[in-house]
Parts: sequence; C-alpha cells; structure tokens
Amino acid sequence: MQPRIVLVHPQIPPNTGNIARTCAATTTELHLVGPLGFEITDRYLKRAGLDYWPFVKLHQHADLSAFEQVHRQLGGRLIGFSSGGQTAYHQIAYAPTDWLLFGSETQGLPPETLATCDVTARIPMDCAGVRSLNLSSSAAIGLFEARRQLGLLG
Repeated sequence: MQPRIVLVHPQIPPNTGNIARTCAATTTELHLVGPLGFEITDRYLKRAGLDYWPFVKLHQHADLSAFEQVHRQLGGRLIGFSSGGQTAYHQIAYAPTDWLLFGSETQGLPPETLATCDVTARIPMDCAGVRSLNLSSSAAIGLFEARRQLGLLG
C-alpha cells in the first residue's frame, strides 16, 4: 500500500494527463473527483498521459460525496495540499494509507474539503508574488516526498 493521489475538480487536461503518467510510473492510484473540467476521453488528456493509460490505477468519483464514501470505507488520513496549508509538505510524517488531495488549477481545494482534511500541507515558495506551482508539479512533489519517507523510491 502507498499514498493515493486525489484530484478534486481538475480543469486542465494536460495537467491531469501528466499526473496520470506519474501515477503509472509509481503504481499510485489516481482518484478523479468530479465534476471535471474536461471529458475523460479528451485528446489533450490522452496525449499528456501518452500510452501509459493502461498502467494507471484510475478511479472516478462523480462528486465529493461519492469520494467521501470510498474514503470512509478504506480509511486513511486526508492530506490537503493548499498554498494556505498549515504544515510544510516535507514536515509531515506520511503513512501508506494517506490520501494526497489537490484542488483545481484555478480554485484549489474547496474550503469545505480542506475543513475535512486531517492535515493541510503547503509547498514553501521563496517569491511572495507566486501564488502556486503547476498542479502536476505539486502532485509530484507531494507524492515523491511521501514515497521517499516510506522507502518506496526503488
């Protein structure tokens, strides 16, 4: 078992495709929570994921309520990544059952979702004028730190 990536309302197909490729490479489950800002068959999504889609452990949830039901059944902490997160991502002690939540590129995680998170993580940035990193970069940073801590870097 290892942490899972959860994208809540992603809007930009290439970002989701890039994250899917990262998930395929690391055998990490990818959970997409709708509504999505694109169709799952979008050619840009497919292009960004290249021919790795058969290797992606993809789970789709119609909405947050559907995702929350799955989370309740499987357990594990919700770690919400946000520019306003309380703890730097590298200061969190990750567990194999964690869910790493990332919001849409334009809005981030909805406030009601952040409120349900056990931990809120931030990726520190030096330039105050930069609000956030690209979604696919943020997901990779969080996932690889969790994998490093758990001894999963092969």
